[in-house]
Amino acid sequence: MTDRELINLAIEASQKAYAPYSGFSVGAALECPEGIVFTGCNVENAALGNCICAERTALVKAVSEGRRSFRKMAVFADTSRYCMPCGTCRQMLYEFSPEMEILCAKSNGSYVSYKLKELLPNAFVLD
Repeated sequence: MTDRELINLAIEASQKAYAPYSGFSVGAALECPEGIVFTGCNVENAALGNCICAERTALVKAVSEGRRSFRKMAVFADTSRYCMPCGTCRQMLYEFSPEMEILCAKSNGSYVSYKLKELLPNAFVLD
C-alpha cells in the first residue's frame, strides 16, 4: 500500500470520530506486514480520562484480531499542523513494532514520516 493510500484511509476514519468536546477529529490507519489495514478514530467521553485516541483504537482492533506486528501507521487531523501520536499512543505502539513508520498528515495533504523509535527514544520496555 502506498503512503497516500494509507493516509486516505486515515482521512476516511477521521470522519467517523466522536469528538463533541474538543471538536478535534483524528483518524488512523495501521498496516500489518501482510497488507491488512485496521483503521480507528478518536472517541471522546464527558469523563475526559475515558477518551481513546485514533491510534489506540486502530491498534486495539488489530491486536484483538490476533495481529502483533505492524509496518506503518498514518495519522490525520484536519489541521494546519502535522497530527502526531500522543505519548501514550507512542508507548502502546512501541510495545509491538518500534521500527514501524509513522506518517503524520495535515489538512493540505502534506505529511512527514518518522520511525516510531525516533518519536519515542528510550522507550519503556521490559527485558
